[in-house]
Amino acid sequence: MTHPNVDSAPTTRGNVIHWAVHYDQVVSLLTLGRRARLRQMTIALARIQPGDRVLEVGCGTGDLAIGACAPAGPHGSVSGIDAGPEMIAVARAKAARAGAAVDFGVEPIEALTYPDATFDIVLSSLMMHHLPDDLKRQGLAEIARVLKPGGRLLIVDVKRPSGRLGRGLHMLMLHGRLETAIQDLPAMLKDAGFVGIEAGATEFGVLGFVRGQTRA
Repeated sequence: MTHPNVDSAPTTRGNVIHWAVHYDQVVSLLTLGRRARLRQMTIALARIQPGDRVLEVGCGTGDLAIGACAPAGPHGSVSGIDAGPEMIAVARAKAARAGAAVDFGVEPIEALTYPDATFDIVLSSLMMHHLPDDLKRQGLAEIARVLKPGGRLLIVDVKRPSGRLGRGLHMLMLHGRLETAIQDLPAMLKDAGFVGIEAGATEFGVLGFVRGQTRA
């Protein structure tokens, strides 16, 4: 599907970031200049294969979706959605500069407009913690719907802080009130019907990942 070039903000109870022009600088600061490495790590964890149809939910300014184009190859496709029109505007401009054919659109994770069984892989990076728990569950149900049988989901997100240092880092990242974190997502994936669920740490100490797939 092709999204319109001009989009209005959808109605959602998720936390929508509107300061897109500063987002990349903030992520670079919080990753100590390793923003590109975060993208590379996430793509490696996703195990994208040539020909895969890929969707990133909560794509922000588009770094990950643009990076997914290379492993998906010319016979695959990449789409990205975000509830922030400002984010999508930056992502589209960035993709145009990179010559990357990504279909970016403004829509919330809990109301995806794609048909059932459209994608081989769905990616979510640093987005789930912006949603209240009921929207997380709705979003996971929508992801399961748009994935093909045997399709794969990868989520990279923040851990619940432990210890004084961890709590301090989360306060710095403006997540001091984080309640549901990456550690809580495997149970939500199971409730949404995902199987083969695995979770682990990443080289970024405050981040973890969860992977799962739909039934074949």
